[in-house]
Amino acid sequence: MLIADLKLILKIAELNSISAAAVSLDMQAATASAALKRVEAELGVELFVRTTRHLRLSNAGERFLPQCQEAINLLSIAKQNIKADNKDIEGELRVALSSDLGRNIVIPWLDELLDSYPNLSLRSHISDSNIDFYRDSVDLALRYGEPSDTNLYGFKICHIPKLLCATPEYLSQNGEPIKPSDLQAHQGLFYQLQDRINDTWEFLDNDKVIKVKMKGRRAANDGDLVRRWCLKGKGLAVKSAIDIADDLIEGRAVTLMPKFPHKSTELWLICPSRQSITPAVRLVRDECRKRTKALLQKLIDKGILTKSVLD
Repeated sequence: MLIADLKLILKIAELNSISAAAVSLDMQAATASAALKRVEAELGVELFVRTTRHLRLSNAGERFLPQCQEAINLLSIAKQNIKADNKDIEGELRVALSSDLGRNIVIPWLDELLDSYPNLSLRSHISDSNIDFYRDSVDLALRYGEPSDTNLYGFKICHIPKLLCATPEYLSQNGEPIKPSDLQAHQGLFYQLQDRINDTWEFLDNDKVIKVKMKGRRAANDGDLVRRWCLKGKGLAVKSAIDIADDLIEGRAVTLMPKFPHKSTELWLICPSRQSITPAVRLVRDECRKRTKALLQKLIDKGILTKSVLD
């Protein structure tokens, strides 16, 4: 099998079309079809189920695709690892990012990396939905929470508090909640993942967890939209300290109920396997660690967070 054949298989799976994959890879459809038949003949199985209108992975294709991607990754890593100078870091970063974190925080960091490393390119996947590394064609994902899948490999970037926030204008009109029971008088702005609306908020009273079922008229599967609603004074929101850091620093939003902190989280950089960790991925990891630490330090300097978040 040729390396180009493996890349074609991945592209066909990504686009669910032989002709579209051929156009993407600048080859004739007949050439792509012949390459696919060559790979299937070598393997002795059909990788795709074909109908007159649709093409999808077969069961054998589902098993082969991760290994195919891993083979391509290993070849790319081998090529990059022979270059000792960071100036030679190259390749395409296919990064999955959540909406608020990606658009407003991380993409500007990555843009600066691309300015410094001319042989790097970026393909961003902005979504709050769960990522399938192979179907969504991404190499790394920046996500809140430690990966639960033991087949994945991850780097912890930092510890991040979650903060209950509102605008000064909202509080002047509706009053400020001091303790969890006060929240019943307020509107919650909710983040929704798939069909689950996060309208039960958890706060800590020393070692005791207090759960509050909030009422509210707005929910979205886009964290950035929840933040925007909050900044327009539509209610209270629970946000990552990183996501809302600039708004807190500039005074557009304030934190509430400091004696009853919300349960915190962690930011992780996740890869599909150890073999997929290229010099470019390590560069992103180190940059994210440096940048998040600096942003959290600004919140500490403003008195919004305590030094313990950097421990």
